Amino acid sequence: MNGIIVIDKPPRFTSFDVVAVMRGLFGTKKVGHTGTLDPMATGVLPILIGSATKAQDLTPDSGKEYVAGFRLGVVTDTEDSTGTVKKTFPVTADEKALESALSHFRGEILQVPPMYSAIQKNGVRLYDLARKGIEVEREARPVTIHELELLEYRQETGEGSIRVRCSKGTYVRTLCADLGKQLGCGGIMTSLRRTAACGYTIEDSISLDEAKSLKAEGVLEQRLRPVDSLFLEYRPLKVTGPQAKRFQNGGALALERTGVKKEADRVKIRVYSPEGIFLGLGQVCRAKDELSVFKLF
Repeated sequence: MNGIIVIDKPPRFTSFDVVAVMRGLFGTKKVGHTGTLDPMATGVLPILIGSATKAQDLTPDSGKEYVAGFRLGVVTDTEDSTGTVKKTFPVTADEKALESALSHFRGEILQVPPMYSAIQKNGVRLYDLARKGIEVEREARPVTIHELELLEYRQETGEGSIRVRCSKGTYVRTLCADLGKQLGCGGIMTSLRRTAACGYTIEDSISLDEAKSLKAEGVLEQRLRPVDSLFLEYRPLKVTGPQAKRFQNGGALALERTGVKKEADRVKIRVYSPEGIFLGLGQVCRAKDELSVFKLF
């Protein structure tokens, strides 16, 4: 039993809580996920079952989209509404000022990760330090904000919402906090819903209750998506029988015999058997003119 099931994560559940439920429903320990969602967040959480867990660290760095609520005029220790309020400020920013501030965060930016995060510093997770009241210096990390749109804003309350399409490693609550800093009044994230990830959308997802009902009906496995659906942004390549056997045994394939001609060095390709069975990912190596094995499934 291998594949991906897309869950609409409920609030107050950790990503690992969802994994634990799926282990019980599918009767296997080989279950993982493609990217952590904080307990307060809801939305798209692709769950990897069986051999799909091999893709846990390989998902393409694209397609993550969120709708986040924010409130200006407040600063908390967690950068969201779950934390302790540290400061409050009057809010004078109108919608025009907000739109102007948002322009500073589009494209490639540097972002300092929050103290309440799973990033490690000298072998210790930042959130463990934060819970002890310890704050340490963190290096700014490059992230990309592909799209950033103001959906609504109510100046009288300083509350609103934004739509964000961003790269892996982006902290949306930090984006909300930095937006408040840019406006000189502070800001926090009040809600977060992931609407897309790894090529899947909310429309592709089911709730945990739906998953349990489908299990009771004996049809849960029908909701599994094939492993290669994670990698649709890579071009497909069907190889011959002998090439498929060589590839499955870890052998590289000569580019001139595969029809791969224009792809740049290190580009990844989905490799299929003559019968259309997904074998794994290959990677172009121009120095050797070959398609090497990147990951077998």
